[in-house]
Amino acid sequence: MKAIDTRRALGLIMLGSGLLLAAIYFSGESNQLLPGAPATRIYYGPLVPTAIGQTSSSTPSDQSNALSLASSTIVVESTHMPRVSTATATLARSKTSTASPSNTATRQSKTTRAAAVTAAPQQTRTSAVTTITTTPRRTRTSAALTSTTAPQQPATVSPATPTVPPSPLPPAAPIVQAPYSRRQRVCVGVPYPDSAAKPLSELRAGWYLNWTYSASAGRPGGAEYAQMVRVPQGKIVPDLGTIAQIAQQNPGALWLIGNEMDVIWQDNATPEQYVAAYHEVYTTLKQADPYSRVAIGGVSEPSPLRLQYLDQVLRVYRERHGQAMPIDVWNVHNFILPEVRGSWGVDIPPGMAAASGLTYAIDDHDNLDYFKQQLIDFRRWLAARGYRDKELLVSEYGILMYEDYGFDYPRVRQFMLGTFEIMHNTTDASVGLPADGNRLVQRWCWYSLADTNYPTGNLADPASGELTPLGHDLKAYLDGQIP
Repeated sequence: MKAIDTRRALGLIMLGSGLLLAAIYFSGESNQLLPGAPATRIYYGPLVPTAIGQTSSSTPSDQSNALSLASSTIVVESTHMPRVSTATATLARSKTSTASPSNTATRQSKTTRAAAVTAAPQQTRTSAVTTITTTPRRTRTSAALTSTTAPQQPATVSPATPTVPPSPLPPAAPIVQAPYSRRQRVCVGVPYPDSAAKPLSELRAGWYLNWTYSASAGRPGGAEYAQMVRVPQGKIVPDLGTIAQIAQQNPGALWLIGNEMDVIWQDNATPEQYVAAYHEVYTTLKQADPYSRVAIGGVSEPSPLRLQYLDQVLRVYRERHGQAMPIDVWNVHNFILPEVRGSWGVDIPPGMAAASGLTYAIDDHDNLDYFKQQLIDFRRWLAARGYRDKELLVSEYGILMYEDYGFDYPRVRQFMLGTFEIMHNTTDASVGLPADGNRLVQRWCWYSLADTNYPTGNLADPASGELTPLGHDLKAYLDGQIP
């Protein structure tokens, strides 16, 4: 009997240990990037968070013009779409879509979305921000096009301790600035690289990005590749050694440090975390390549609430390092989405106690007046803080709402071409960039080339790579056939 009792006790202990380990594992999986994981795609947002593993590798058939996946990459994907609640939804519909597997990667996606929302009274472009004390959307996937260096374990930066560069930075390098040609101004975001070479070569946009980094990215259609370092909760991805190596191999490259660090299901960094990471990356880049062009990460939209977040970033940097934050290029996203804690849209920036900010409605998503005013507000904010002479990128914007929300092709086309006109032609003699004829915006990036989760703004078919009608419109614009 004693032997039986002993075995029984050991079995219970092993079972309990297994349950404890499982609980620890799953609690650690939630709401964070998985550094070092083999191409783990994580879905964040107010709808259905789902972790999906993916491993991919390929060899480009044409090194000069082809796109290929890195051997390992970290991907973040989430949604801003309205979620259903019993108080606001009149009809809900679930939709599951699975992309066809290719020889390099298998992608799966699952989205749940509301098909209609009741016309409850809403305030549009109304800020509910009062005083903000210190305590936290979505953007896309990031799949590397071509990379000779696989992501490594990211460096963890402590936001509490000021970081001192190991040696003085080299003298400031001359920065190539505007004016740009029409083609050079336009960028395309590339969520998935599998069939991107063909449409990018046909479009011949000035630049492109894919929310990650590459030591040897292709240049389809002559497009410049924009590097991006991710800073989830202050962690640096990739590590500083990899960043230095890529910078040395790509002198003069444009580097975007962070992606929507103001969004809790994107890089989700407090001002203190972001400043610590930014300083480390900026110092590393300038020591490796004095000609690198370093851009601050883009907040999701330049709302009053997000501008307060950026004010905290600038304040923390000055307090820690005794100087203004060194930024070669300013960068912002320009979506039109509500800021309500716990709701769809972009929620509240990490480190801020507000319950809400702007309360945009679904139909405001393509409002050109709001789009333009946000850019004017941001340029005024830059000028007031001594950054008027810096280029401004709008490195992500577009239509995220689905066609059955009312966003059909004519409506999306009108918005896309309308935003091009605003950003190419709007000037302001008091706050615009003097080197670019006082334009408010120098370069911009449409979302996206081809996405299965947010297909409304697709320029190409994700499977075939053939241009959509919207893609032909963009090509006509770049070719000068559309004024």
